[in-house]
Amino acid sequence: MKAIVYSQAGGPEVLRLVERPVPEPGPGEVRVAMRVSGVNPTDWKSRRGGSRRELAFPELVPNQDGAGTVDAVGAGVDASRVGERVWLWEAAWQRAHGTAQEYVALPEGQAVRLDEGVSLDVGASLGIPALTAQRCLTVSELGPRRLAPGALAAQTVLVAGGAGAVGHAAIQLARWAGARVLATVSGEQKAKLAEAAGADHVVNYRSPDAVDQIRGLAPDGVDVVVEVAPAANAALDSAVLAANGTVAVYASDDELELPVGELMFRNLRYQFVLVYTVPPSAKAQAVADVVAAAADGALPVGDDAGLPLHRFTLEQTADAHAAVEGGAIGKMLIDVE
Repeated sequence: MKAIVYSQAGGPEVLRLVERPVPEPGPGEVRVAMRVSGVNPTDWKSRRGGSRRELAFPELVPNQDGAGTVDAVGAGVDASRVGERVWLWEAAWQRAHGTAQEYVALPEGQAVRLDEGVSLDVGASLGIPALTAQRCLTVSELGPRRLAPGALAAQTVLVAGGAGAVGHAAIQLARWAGARVLATVSGEQKAKLAEAAGADHVVNYRSPDAVDQIRGLAPDGVDVVVEVAPAANAALDSAVLAANGTVAVYASDDELELPVGELMFRNLRYQFVLVYTVPPSAKAQAVADVVAAAADGALPVGDDAGLPLHRFTLEQTADAHAAVEGGAIGKMLIDVE
């Protein structure tokens, strides 16, 4: 089979196309014939070796997310799963085998059945972004622990970076769960994408009156901020949060300094979210919520849904990585077959 691998940390140029044996699924595993592999920022950061510039394995296949069809099962797995359309999550987490290859074997729980009405493109776009967004929306002390229609009906959610992959999923999931959704972006093009995703109102965070605009839309403050740039947005978040509000931080932009006394007086809360290491019960709930939302048609992708798709061949995986690393707007999908 064809596979993309890398054996040293570095830029996209370290990715190379090789031939590998087709893997056999072990006990408790399924083998998936990959159709679409999704690329996220975490993939290029892993390729660069993380903060230590080191790789966990001598040779790795990149990419956490993807979609395809189960074509074989290991011992202990119901044989009826063969032929099942699935989406994958965390395929490469603490493993050497991601989704940028024609076949991948992984634990069966990480290959989740796709509802008949859900496309493979949507399936390959779930994973890291949607699971992260679900967690961000359910960590508030005063909010629900699961998402469903109406679960956030009493909440106002502010999504920072509403045109990004996680921001896009957060808007969609919050809207599906009944929240009033505000989003911040940096320009008109991104505003249109956030609106297409379902944001009720969009504010350019570069505007000098951004705080006043948000407070005008939410006089009592926002309940949850889904935050991609906590240091840059610290002052804005503090100014627009309601008492007992939560900032759910899923990315880091710089050292974060906070006015502890002010935040404490208002009982504000910062919750940091790394989807890989959330408790197993929370991960299982996130997967279940994402499955339900996708089945309801709440997580579409494409230009009309506010998340443009950019397609690459397996041989062009390095170009897809370079696009994500360069901040390209939209979802980078690799057509594996």
